[in-house]
Amino acid sequence: MAKQSPELTHLDASGLPAMVDVSAKAITARAAVAESRVRFPAAVAAQLRQSGLRSAKGGIVETAVIAGTMAVKRTHELIPFCHPLPIDGCRFAIEWAGEQVLRIECSVRSTHRTGVEMEALTGASVAALTVYDMCKALSQRMTIGPIRLLGKRGGKRHLGVMP
Repeated sequence: MAKQSPELTHLDASGLPAMVDVSAKAITARAAVAESRVRFPAAVAAQLRQSGLRSAKGGIVETAVIAGTMAVKRTHELIPFCHPLPIDGCRFAIEWAGEQVLRIECSVRSTHRTGVEMEALTGASVAALTVYDMCKALSQRMTIGPIRLLGKRGGKRHLGVMP
């Protein structure tokens, strides 16, 4: 049996953009983990480490977690074909990954007919953007990326190792 090629799912029979109809899918537990990274110039990273990741605007990690959580819950308002989902859980882990890189991990859980990959990716992205905003007075030479999906479970396909 030949392996079937993946197809774009957000197109209707006419090739026009459309939201996927998930009404026939089973309601199952879904989870996804995504990460983003913020790279700082060496002097800025050293300053942030010394301040305990606090800026003149307040706690950088705390603010990023709040912003990322808000983004997870509003993903369907930002990405046109995402379904509004009940979010059962949302957690962030933010830690240094080397001398100059802050790693942001966003884990999202829901029990629904569709996955939460976009919610996890959006949460990790907005948390990284918030870190940038909190630190831009120190330098605008920070970079964000990569932003990537680390794993998912639930539904038909699984990816990566999920906690």
